[in-house]
Amino acid sequence: MTISKKEILCNPIFLLAFGFGSGFAPKAPGTAGTLLAVLIHLILVNLPPWIHGTIIFAAFFIGIWICGRTAEYLGVHDHEGIVWDELVGYWLMMFLVPSNWLWVSFGFVLFRILDIFKPWPISVVDRQVGGGLGIMLDDLLAGVMGAVCIHALIVLSV
Repeated sequence: MTISKKEILCNPIFLLAFGFGSGFAPKAPGTAGTLLAVLIHLILVNLPPWIHGTIIFAAFFIGIWICGRTAEYLGVHDHEGIVWDELVGYWLMMFLVPSNWLWVSFGFVLFRILDIFKPWPISVVDRQVGGGLGIMLDDLLAGVMGAVCIHALIVLSV
C-alpha cells in the first residue's frame, strides 16, 4: 500500500515512523533518516547523560509501537520509509561513544554500512524477529555493534 504525504503529516504515529518526513526521500530514505538522526544528536548530546539516555530508551519503546502500527497499516514488515529505527539506532551508537566531529561523521558511515549489509547477528534479528520489535531491534543492534567498532578503533589508536 502506498501512503500519501498528507496522511503522514496528519497522523502523528506515521509522522514519527517516517522520521518527520525524511522517510519520503526518493533515494536512500534510511540514509536521509540517519542524517536527521545526526542533526538531532547534536542537540541531544548537550543534555545531561541521564536525560539523553532516557530519551533514547523511551524512543526505542515508543518506536516498537509506532513502527509496528505503521508497518501493519502499510502491509509491509519493514517499509523503507519507516526510519524511526535508524534515528534511535544512531542515537544509541553515539550515546555510547565520544561525541566529536570525527566520530559523529565516521559513526554515520559505519551505521549505514551496518544497517545496509546487516552482518551477523543483525541479519538473524532482521529475519527472525517480527513486528515493531524486529524493526527496532536490528537497528539498535547495529548501533551497539557500531559503538563497539568505534571503541576498538579508539583503543587501537592509543
